[in-house]
Amino acid sequence: MRIGLFGYPGVGKTTLFNALTGAQVSSRPGTRAEPHVGVARVPDARLDRLASMFQPRKTTPAQVEFVDLVGFRRETANAAFDVEALKTADALAHVLRAFPGELPHSEGALDPARDAATMETELILADHAVLERRVAKLGGLVQRGGSAEDRAELQLLERCVVHLESEQPLRSLALGADDARRLRGYGLLSARPLLLVVNLAEDRMADVADPVAAFRLAQQASKPAVVVCACSAQIEMEIARLGAEDARAFLDDLGLATPASHRLIRSAYELLGLQSFFTVGEDECRAWTIRQKTPARQAAGTIHSDIERGFIRAEVVAYDDLIDCGSMVAARDRGKLRLEGKEYPVLDGDVVHFRFNV
Repeated sequence: MRIGLFGYPGVGKTTLFNALTGAQVSSRPGTRAEPHVGVARVPDARLDRLASMFQPRKTTPAQVEFVDLVGFRRETANAAFDVEALKTADALAHVLRAFPGELPHSEGALDPARDAATMETELILADHAVLERRVAKLGGLVQRGGSAEDRAELQLLERCVVHLESEQPLRSLALGADDARRLRGYGLLSARPLLLVVNLAEDRMADVADPVAAFRLAQQASKPAVVVCACSAQIEMEIARLGAEDARAFLDDLGLATPASHRLIRSAYELLGLQSFFTVGEDECRAWTIRQKTPARQAAGTIHSDIERGFIRAEVVAYDDLIDCGSMVAARDRGKLRLEGKEYPVLDGDVVHFRFNV
């Protein structure tokens, strides 16, 4: 899963990127022209508990890739976004500045709700330009005959254009599976799930609990496939660079149970409809990322294509049942370990061993 961090210059994108990925890249404006790419671990207390049970030689969490994009500047409207970098993202994270600083905000006064609405408009306009060109080209093709698929695509794109012209993002347009497939190749930005990340001042950490009310983001939060969360990127970066004990003491001083960055990562994970299943053993305990309702055979393919190709069945125990039983042997003896076929929809937290033969 890849998430694109974007927004105006000086909003703290790179500081947040460092906090999430453990990177130490410069956050000074004007020091780069290329995106930064890094990987963040998906926090999951269940994996930690499984590792303590099985004592493996290696523990591997699920991962999320973040791309930190160069700040958007209105004066370069023809290159408003690094479109190609954004197109590679499964979801977008718009970082909204809510902290004062020596560097003035490019949009004037601090107003996260205004920035969220303005940037949404930019996404809509970028998609509208792409689809208008395609509609013109496809319309000529259909007039000369065209195929049934061309006509279906044209009808879909015209519907999308009307939706965009009503100032609504494509993520709020209901689409069937075939229409979603037709749009996939266009890399439309307003169709991406959107995470709004309010970057707080250090003295406003209390607003982590409810950034929607604190920053008037109810309208944005009510839209489909949009999640609002908040953190202080500077504090999160400091926490990420501390040892476990010092980090825990810092969090206690702030009155936080977990780093806000952990909640941000989990929010992004859930926004995309993702979940984790686990494999366990003496060699490794590992969390694997799949989409919700993924069939067992396809889930096996996330481990290795040979397991998917030679799939026989899956041995499955729910995480809570395994913890309650205390071991795989006890789970089997108590009838909690079951055999499932290739169409079984793997559930979040399932502990799975795949039987296969190739």
